[in-house]
Amino acid sequence: MTTLASGTTDTLTRDALTVLQPGFAGTTAPDWLLRRLGAGLASVGLFGRNITAPEQLAALTARLRAERDDVLVAIDEESGDVTRLEVRTGSSFPGNHALGAVDDVALTQEVAAELGRRLAACGVTLNWAPSADVNANPDNPVIGVRSFGADPALAARHTAAYVTGLQSAGVAACTKHFPGHGDTAVDSHLALPRIDADPALLAERDLAPFRAAIAAGTRAVMSAHILVPALDPDVPATLSRRVLTELLRGELGYDGLIVTDGMEMNAIAGTYGIERGSVLALAAGADAICVGGGLCDEGTVQRLQDALVAAVRSGELPEERLADAAARVRALADWTTRARRSPAPAAAPGPEIGLTAARRAVTVTRTRPTAPPAGPVYVATFTPGANIAVGDETPWGVGAELERLLPGTTTGFFAGPDAGEEALKAAGGRRVVAVVRDEHRHPWMRTALDTLLAADPDTVVVEMGVPQSSPRGALHIATHGAARVCGVAAAEAVVAG
Repeated sequence: MTTLASGTTDTLTRDALTVLQPGFAGTTAPDWLLRRLGAGLASVGLFGRNITAPEQLAALTARLRAERDDVLVAIDEESGDVTRLEVRTGSSFPGNHALGAVDDVALTQEVAAELGRRLAACGVTLNWAPSADVNANPDNPVIGVRSFGADPALAARHTAAYVTGLQSAGVAACTKHFPGHGDTAVDSHLALPRIDADPALLAERDLAPFRAAIAAGTRAVMSAHILVPALDPDVPATLSRRVLTELLRGELGYDGLIVTDGMEMNAIAGTYGIERGSVLALAAGADAICVGGGLCDEGTVQRLQDALVAAVRSGELPEERLADAAARVRALADWTTRARRSPAPAAAPGPEIGLTAARRAVTVTRTRPTAPPAGPVYVATFTPGANIAVGDETPWGVGAELERLLPGTTTGFFAGPDAGEEALKAAGGRRVVAVVRDEHRHPWMRTALDTLLAADPDTVVVEMGVPQSSPRGALHIATHGAARVCGVAAAEAVVAG
């Protein structure tokens, strides 16, 4: 093939950098990242490892903008169980499932607007949220409380409200995970999930929230690393022209930015490799390559840039497709820059809107008459393995709040087949508040509750995941999520009885 002219090569190299959304290690911008911003990199992804405090985050984003004023600063801040702003303390906002349980679209919009204001104040301009997945499979190991719920109409109206609220603060929404990750039993961080649903069901169920998001003006959509044979039997959605170009662009009429889910996730990296996967994703219609959730360094960025340039030179990736993708990235960067410089006036709902929403999301079921705790209790927290999206850094539960409300209360953490017996022994005769997360997905957790309830029917049960199992315990409290504010609301309900 004829060697490209130097001017074209420069443009090609810049476009290849422009479509990347890499992460990095540390709480300050490394020199290699700043150099790349000067060379054409247009986006940076932030994760919990990059953030210690709002002031530190604001200083970090200011440093990025000193190198490139219109840089897209992206973050995976769903709130609820998946938080990066408050990764070490737990979120001040409940997640989607709690908002869906309340089912007040005005509240959802207010929560998203307040979150957007906090992100904007720290210099973040693109949020990889909301999750528009319809949680059709109760055994889904990676979506769960990240979904507004199992009803497509409910998920659609709250997705639209979230997009509207977030973008009212000048932060671009990135609705995910297209065409819908809710009916999976596999975590795409670990392997490639498959959804065997017919086209009519997909259109009625999974696509409904995305249609609503598009109608609400979502500035970005994130693809899912899932195989949906009814749409494309050969490749995952992220790599599928049928899904990204023909369905999302063509049938649904979406014209904004298409972002991939993290290309280092095993559903792609373990099968195609990050470099090959990135080329295929862009050829299929993606505009931005998200990479770096599992750390990203200069070498990774260089390899991806080289792979894209080589694919254009070989003819595998049309240069026009890469140029179009880069142009969409720059268009979103321009929108966020204008929004940042001329923020729309909005009445702030106040910093307590997250706690207000969490309190409203609590569902209390009394299965037998019992008095509220009059003194210290023992909090037995049954801890399932954290999925990668949530991570294991973020604290959760009700122990800390009950220790504050009922001085002398202590907390223990348990897992495995003997968890119930161990908790009973640790409680030493004190009344137990048992905290679970997705009891329906963990047989050992059900067994542990059986043990505690057989020993003391007055045991209180707090479910902080999807409340799929029938309520049990003298008092059953469902929070619909494990954000810090959900723990506060649950502790208040325990004390109130």
